[in-house]
Amino acid sequence: MPESETQGEEGAEKAVSEKADSARPGTPAREAEAGSALASAISADQVAAYLRRHPEFLAHHPELLDIQRPPARVREEGVVDLQQFQVQRLRDQVGDLTSLRDQLLSAGRSNLSTQSRVHRAVLVILGARSFEEFIETITTDLAAILDLDVVTIGVEKSLEDEAWRPIAGVYCLEAGSVDAYLGPNGNVLLRDKVEGDAAVFGAAAGLVESDALIRLKISETTPPALLALGSRQEEAFHAGQGTELLTFLSQVLEVTFRAWLHLPPKP
Repeated sequence: MPESETQGEEGAEKAVSEKADSARPGTPAREAEAGSALASAISADQVAAYLRRHPEFLAHHPELLDIQRPPARVREEGVVDLQQFQVQRLRDQVGDLTSLRDQLLSAGRSNLSTQSRVHRAVLVILGARSFEEFIETITTDLAAILDLDVVTIGVEKSLEDEAWRPIAGVYCLEAGSVDAYLGPNGNVLLRDKVEGDAAVFGAAAGLVESDALIRLKISETTPPALLALGSRQEEAFHAGQGTELLTFLSQVLEVTFRAWLHLPPKP
């Protein structure tokens, strides 16, 4: 290697070392030359010389390669060099894959958290020692366990003239309401960015900005019922979500209702 190049590289390395030393807090150089050290830039030749003497530098800092722009190859007039376009396309694809990976990881963590909450809710439901405690568990404890703002049960009127005894968190629905919400064959409805329905959520309807309505098929001899979950978060529930855990929770409630009411198993 020519002596001039060696001296240039040594000078570059010395300059980098001196700047690193001056950057250490508390050193005299740091205090005396804070402004000038930041203002003076390392030359391109010094950077190149440093990289020649430290070929492993980029291997230790691979993130720097993502922001480098490769040089265009020498081409004849009228010939288009596609190298840069190909490199940029690959970078975009890597960025898309990285974003997708992060989304999948986030969704996986969210699903595990929801699964854990639902399992805990089931244990609390099964631990109720009376029918009244069972109802209270659904309408009070489930909201806290599932990180929601309100949980209610809606039961359709069985007869127009039948007296209704109000129970906290349990609402009387007009006949046909469950099918009107879910459709004749629907079991779960997830809605985002909605105004809470007072018929379902009562006085807490003003808190609800997304909800999940789930059909409860308790028995052939009982009126249609609805489990309603409400959240003040606009997208806590949305149409693209999976409903397996909510369906599982509703099935547990159906079985438990039948046990407390001494009803026959669902055919």
